[in-house]
Amino acid sequence: MKHNVSLLALAAALVFAPLAAQAQTTYKAVASGPSESPPNDSPGSSVASFEIDGNLLRAEVPFRDLVGTSVAAHIHCCTTDAFTGTAPIALPFADFPTGVTNGIYSQAFDLSDAATYAPAFLTAFGGTAASAGAALLEAMNGNQAYLNIHTTEFPAGEIRGFVVAAPIPEPATWGMLGLGMAGVGMLARRRRT
Repeated sequence: MKHNVSLLALAAALVFAPLAAQAQTTYKAVASGPSESPPNDSPGSSVASFEIDGNLLRAEVPFRDLVGTSVAAHIHCCTTDAFTGTAPIALPFADFPTGVTNGIYSQAFDLSDAATYAPAFLTAFGGTAASAGAALLEAMNGNQAYLNIHTTEFPAGEIRGFVVAAPIPEPATWGMLGLGMAGVGMLARRRRT
């Protein structure tokens, strides 16, 4: 049994080691009322996904069970410490659905376009899209940027969630893991017989 566990650990290490070396392109933000500043008891929630593809940031922001109706949403940046504090708006969500308690927002943002950023954020981080984009990505990698959804009930923000790196293995990696696990299983079965 001890050898089976060692083989399983070795197979997992071989499959997942290359993932750690890949550049981070996928992020998640789990937003809730208790994560707001100050915290509130809203039952609202969101598990948002952000994907970087070259100069594009693709946002997929589902939300539900808000107490108030939505009025705005955006990414705030850059807090002084990871997972704490507040920060100004960095990336406003144009055309975010308003007047609702449930919905989904899908949008692609061109990080190389200065008009993508809030004017104050752009100015604070060098005045160019390149410098603002670099600051935003650095903050996302450092857990110093957060998603915030504002409502009529909570104008300062009903739900928020810090943006964190979310490594997602490629389908081929999952296939290799499956083959490796099957091989380990076959070896274990052979040793028993």
